[in-house]
Amino acid sequence: MVVPMIHNWLCRDDLWRLVAQISKVNANAASPAARALEAGKVDQLLDSPAALEVVLGHGGPPAPLPLTLLWYVPIRAILRRWEVTDIDLADFTATLAVLFSNANLSARIADGEHGLLVWANSIEAMPRKTVGRAERAAECGALALWWAGCFPNAVAQRGGRGAIRAYVAFAANVLALAAHLIEGRSPETSEFYSRVAGHAAAVRAALNEARRDYLGANATSPDARVGRYLDRIGENPDGWLSVA
Repeated sequence: MVVPMIHNWLCRDDLWRLVAQISKVNANAASPAARALEAGKVDQLLDSPAALEVVLGHGGPPAPLPLTLLWYVPIRAILRRWEVTDIDLADFTATLAVLFSNANLSARIADGEHGLLVWANSIEAMPRKTVGRAERAAECGALALWWAGCFPNAVAQRGGRGAIRAYVAFAANVLALAAHLIEGRSPETSEFYSRVAGHAAAVRAALNEARRDYLGANATSPDARVGRYLDRIGENPDGWLSVA
């Protein structure tokens, strides 16, 4: 099942790379960032304005950091603006982006081209009241949010007016179904999926806002980082991003 994984993927070297980049951009923020990491206050570091500034590249190209941080830091900030401070929810949202961007899941992602009916039928094909059905529902809900958040133009073109809302509503419903099916077997995961279902619109919005920086081939390469910077300041008329 798709669950929050960014915290598990982050290593201490990644976080020290973030601190090192902060020191290059904002000398005053370097010591507080280092102290936070040394004290194990990782969330304090990730939520700091200095970390967001470095990741977004305000004043220059975004920092050369792993995709885990490049997605996670902005998504945390975006969700806070939505008054969503659930760290696990932010982790889950960023996990969708990193998992479906990096993993070899082209076949599953391609299902999005056929709309919600394929996903609904795939859930119905699973035996009722089983963990397998819950897993399928959770995966389809995650994919629906990924598509609606990261490829809204494609969803709207294929599904017409209201398609984005339909994808978000579908995701909320099937994630709630997954929560119900595993309630007795895995109460913590069940409760978490209920929270995701309740905040499906915020998850989609966070993905949609963050997507332009980190989708596309070689997203963390120097050329891509410079391209994103030029795109922001209007000096890259062709744009580096090939997906809508």
